Amino acid sequence: MPPPPPPPPFGRGRRRAGRSGHPFDSALDDTELIAARGQLAQGRWAAARSLLVATGDDWDRRGHRLVVLGEPQSSAAWASDWLLAEPASPDATMLLACAGVHAALGGRERPETARTACLAAAELAPHDPTPWLAQLLLARTLGTEEEVVHLFDEVRVRHPEHHHAHHLMVARLAERHAAAGQDPLHEVYDFASWAAEQAPADSPLAVLPVVAHAERYRVLAAAGSEPADPLTSGHWSGRRARQVMKAAFDWWLEWEREDHPRNRVDLNFLAHAKYCEGRSAEAAALFHRIGAHATPAPWSYPDQDPHHAFQAARAAALGTA
Repeated sequence: MPPPPPPPPFGRGRRRAGRSGHPFDSALDDTELIAARGQLAQGRWAAARSLLVATGDDWDRRGHRLVVLGEPQSSAAWASDWLLAEPASPDATMLLACAGVHAALGGRERPETARTACLAAAELAPHDPTPWLAQLLLARTLGTEEEVVHLFDEVRVRHPEHHHAHHLMVARLAERHAAAGQDPLHEVYDFASWAAEQAPADSPLAVLPVVAHAERYRVLAAAGSEPADPLTSGHWSGRRARQVMKAAFDWWLEWEREDHPRNRVDLNFLAHAKYCEGRSAEAAALFHRIGAHATPAPWSYPDQDPHHAFQAARAAALGTA
């Protein structure tokens, strides 16, 4: 597989709240993860240990689970306890690294300490992309462009279709040249199209061009180039936008990967796009599949209460408004 075009830096809880205070659970629909996280919060790390052993080398699921398990502030202490019992455990080391990344992003730990922890995890599991994903999460906010390109390449060489890593890169690429306005040739669109084309037919990266479209809207609306209300924006009505959204929706109808750990992330982006496009019937089908698993992005774009925006869109699409 050819190397990716050079994407630059950075890009985007246990429970992350919108401005309304409504919780969004980053565990999504992973009930085993939710149970293990609850046990870990009480200092019982055996459930997290068993969960990660069962996850094996399902790299997307492993990354998702470790990032979520590392979010609570108490996770670092319990990961350290685990390491006292099993000093050479790659899983405990990686959990401590993820907790360190979240702490550094929250200003509670030095970024260099978190990076060192990630490198220690990488030494114990050289084939695992998760230590590099964790560093990519950190570098998106605190790293240089060169660091982010390097980290993304390290993830891809271990798992070329890594879902979370591609979403991070799209979010950051969209932020380039914010003052340029609408540009159908913007690099974020090229990158997303390239990644979707390189992936196998059943890969959820097929939805990446829709994600790129939403992330670019976020940037343009924040810069004042698009209306703050996505429904009054022409961003979803152009020919290119319609083609992108039709291709992604057709992929969902034929290939939807219900077993993918970040499936609900894609469905939220796709439902948002279809709703903004004015395709209520298609949006309704997606809202049925999303169920209770709303995500802050893209409903918060550019500066909305995500819970209110999701509920309003869902009610309108389902005819219950």
